[in-house]
Amino acid sequence: MPTPSLKLGAIDLNLLVVFDAVMQERNVTRAGQRLGLSQPAISHALTRLRYMLKDDLFIRSPKGMLPTPRAEQLALPVRSALDGLQHSLEPTQFIPSQATRSFRVAVDNYSAVVLVGQLAARITKIAAAVTLEFRPSGTLNIPDLLDRGELDLAIGPFPEQGERFSRLPLLLDDFVVVLRKDHPATGTRELSLEKFAALSHLAISSVQYATDFVDQALARRKLTRRIQLRAPFISAVRILGASDMVSVLQRRVAEELVRYRPLVIRPLPHSSPTLETAMIWPRWLDNQPAHRWLREIVGVVTKGLGTK
Repeated sequence: MPTPSLKLGAIDLNLLVVFDAVMQERNVTRAGQRLGLSQPAISHALTRLRYMLKDDLFIRSPKGMLPTPRAEQLALPVRSALDGLQHSLEPTQFIPSQATRSFRVAVDNYSAVVLVGQLAARITKIAAAVTLEFRPSGTLNIPDLLDRGELDLAIGPFPEQGERFSRLPLLLDDFVVVLRKDHPATGTRELSLEKFAALSHLAISSVQYATDFVDQALARRKLTRRIQLRAPFISAVRILGASDMVSVLQRRVAEELVRYRPLVIRPLPHSSPTLETAMIWPRWLDNQPAHRWLREIVGVVTKGLGTK
């Protein structure tokens, strides 16, 4: 005999809020802190919801509260519904000078160097009470966090993500060679392909793009480069400044680095591909006033950077 469907009117909205908090935190205590409720209150709410849905929903484990398949099935619809309800209760106009909300934006290394400083300066100037949280995107599951409402926006080399996400291209950039100002190879304004191949190279391990186009160009001339070191982007400046290594970086990043450090830029001795940076967000936020304002600010800042 099939289980009768549960009527929406029989569900206490607060139970869904608790479900969503536990789903995101995977911990009853943290979910309670997030909602301003005690641990017993969270546990009681889960007990009620389990009874109504005829499912355990979460199983305790050493890694926290693990969702059942039924909970996984409910997670995205519940999150979207709660977000939609929250946004419907917000003002129909967003007034930056009066706003007190937070924005959470994931950024890759490129965006962190090229965009974040200018975005922060512009937003804090015209919306002083708005809180910004920029999160490094390297190890994040961006689509999942956008779906769950834990991110408002993501900026990076993202292709089209499917129908549930909107996407707007922001910048195109090519690649250059960066090396220290007194490097032996800085005697000429341009590096020959042979000289470039003979240098020791620093490969950046914490980026979402590959520089195999360099190796392909060298291979056509029967040349190879020696990658002496792989390191995170945050280490690149000190390594380049203290060694004879060179690194292939995006032009705008290189320009930021040489502005403050004893480094110089040289063109690649072969053609460079271009890499597109874009922002993505959940499509249902397209017309939400605060989110639309944030995207407009990102667009203004990137237009100010010009084209390459």
